[in-house]
Amino acid sequence: MLGTALNLLTCPLCGQSLTAGAGALKCPKAHAFDIARQGYVNLLSGGAHTGTADTAEMVRARADFLAAGHYAPLAGAIARIASDLGPSTVLDAGTGTGYYLAAVLDALPTAVGLGLDISKYALRRAARAHPRAAAAVWDVWRPLPVRSAEVDLVLNVFAPRNAAEFARVLRPEGALLVVTPTGAHLAELRAEAGLLEVDAAKEERLDRTLSGRFEPARTEHLDYPLTLSAAEATDAVAMGPSAHHAPRALEGDRQVTASFRLSLYRPTPQT
Repeated sequence: MLGTALNLLTCPLCGQSLTAGAGALKCPKAHAFDIARQGYVNLLSGGAHTGTADTAEMVRARADFLAAGHYAPLAGAIARIASDLGPSTVLDAGTGTGYYLAAVLDALPTAVGLGLDISKYALRRAARAHPRAAAAVWDVWRPLPVRSAEVDLVLNVFAPRNAAEFARVLRPEGALLVVTPTGAHLAELRAEAGLLEVDAAKEERLDRTLSGRFEPARTEHLDYPLTLSAAEATDAVAMGPSAHHAPRALEGDRQVTASFRLSLYRPTPQT
């Protein structure tokens, strides 16, 4: 599976090309990075801090929630936008379980994808999410182990944004697709369970973060109702940042709102 996107990767220590063999990726300077039996490669050095990574329980909750189809309309919208663009190479920065990357690759029969995430638990699933997707452990706040100007589309779904690195790896004609929750997203559940609020200035902060390197090209909003059982609502809590807190116990079915902003950006021409 790594072979599908191996040409995108570079050695994070020296920047040279990587080749696969004997259970590891290696560069000409003999830096080696183990390939896990699940199929992902760990490119982070042994001393890297992964304290913000999703835990095994968070990943389990997310996988169950997504498998129930609750975010299938969002995956479809992402895939539709990607299909309109027609990229050959897709980088999913903060890929999680690879759910959205797989949807995009299903819509693009000849494209290859690379998913980066800091959680090894998530990447155990992402490495098997799609036959044309590779997965690697990496902290997206660091310089990305990806060749410059080789990516057609960067996906960034509910994940940290490294604007400088996204701009570097994208081709001049490439695109960045950022997905964020709006203030209405799961608002009913947040009120019921005492969850963290969505930052009211999130959209303005996003545009400001990308300013100078990216120009807004297109924005869509996606809103739809969800009916969640107590177990599904518990998973919705457990899979996100509120998992680090102690929400009140949930009982019975409830209807909540799913609400997302899908923002497409183009690289700002550099002079």
